[in-house]
Amino acid sequence: MPVSVRPRLLFVTDLAYPARGRRYCDEDIFLTSRLREDFDLALCHPREALALMDGFDAVVVRNSGPVLHYQDAYDAFRDRATAWGIPVYNPLSGRGDMAGKQYLLDLTADGHPVIPTVDRLADLDVLPAAQQYAVKPKAGADSIGLEFVTRERLSHLTYGDVLVQPRIDFRYEVSFYFVDDAFQYALYAPDPERRWVLEPYEPTGADLDFARRFIDWNTITSGIQRVDACRAPDGELLLVELEDLNPYLSLDLVADETRQHFVAAMKASIHRFLDMAGRL
Repeated sequence: MPVSVRPRLLFVTDLAYPARGRRYCDEDIFLTSRLREDFDLALCHPREALALMDGFDAVVVRNSGPVLHYQDAYDAFRDRATAWGIPVYNPLSGRGDMAGKQYLLDLTADGHPVIPTVDRLADLDVLPAAQQYAVKPKAGADSIGLEFVTRERLSHLTYGDVLVQPRIDFRYEVSFYFVDDAFQYALYAPDPERRWVLEPYEPTGADLDFARRFIDWNTITSGIQRVDACRAPDGELLLVELEDLNPYLSLDLVADETRQHFVAAMKASIHRFLDMAGRL
């Protein structure tokens, strides 16, 4: 009897990455155990993806850590995957963190509800008055290189590779998780000083409208995205980050029914993605 051929996935992850308040390895061990029900799957470190990806129907990028730790390898992987037409999930066309922090400047300029962001001394007047300002590298991730300064220091910064934002005295941070354009669940950090101590959050219709506008703006038709926002003192939600490369999902903090629904949605999304890419 012939053996059925199943799609082959190269699952990119850094199981040893020491993320603060999160265990990348546990989440990806769980996800791969469930994805194996539908796919033939192998794991690799992000530095190995370039050498291995040609033997698979698609590459799934998950908890691979900040790209800046292996920028040359990632750039080579992107170039080769694009040139060879190898499907990558999430697709490499993302306009959020996948492409750097330029989107924060673009969204600010277009009047979207985002923490106001500038990258030029001449644009400082765009920022509202604040006691402190956040200065972060354009290529940063995971709060690497983040510092807080007074307004007086802003005129002495070296601009070009940094972003400047007012430090918002927000009530809490909240994250909305999507597969393709379908909302899955939301989690929030009620204590602003403990970003990764998360609890389930029941979003309002207005909250979901807020999150969906950024999903729609990003135009990714397949993949996993996380919309991170903060609740400003006036009650308005403001975008903090649009994670579309390798968002951590905090699946251990949601109810089992929610977790199973997410896995089913991810499987179905990958199947559709492979079908659209002609790999089924």
